[in-house]
Amino acid sequence: MSSNVKTGIVALYRINKFAVPTAARAEFVELVEKTLAVIRSQEGYVKDLFLEQHAGPGKFNFCTMIEFESEEFAPKVAAAIGEFDKSLNIDRAALMEKLGVQTDSASYKSFQATPA
Repeated sequence: MSSNVKTGIVALYRINKFAVPTAARAEFVELVEKTLAVIRSQEGYVKDLFLEQHAGPGKFNFCTMIEFESEEFAPKVAAAIGEFDKSLNIDRAALMEKLGVQTDSASYKSFQATPA
């Protein structure tokens, strides 16, 4: 869990979950790997995980977790991904629909329980 107590800066975590049909696996994985390469080159990037489910009943069989120094970097990263998509001439949402990939994405900050 990353945070800077002295400055009050709290890390931002982007978690993306994907239900990927077997037939779309190779194309999906290739796109995620290329996208992560773009993200890793961005200012504020800390680390990432790209996970594939191997057990359990969950609907989503792939997940990415990307950590950024703070939420201030999110718009810049989103813009870089948009430029990447333009360079490949892809509409990411349309491609996911074509491949039959279902997604669930959100940004998170670490939870700090309030003492009772």
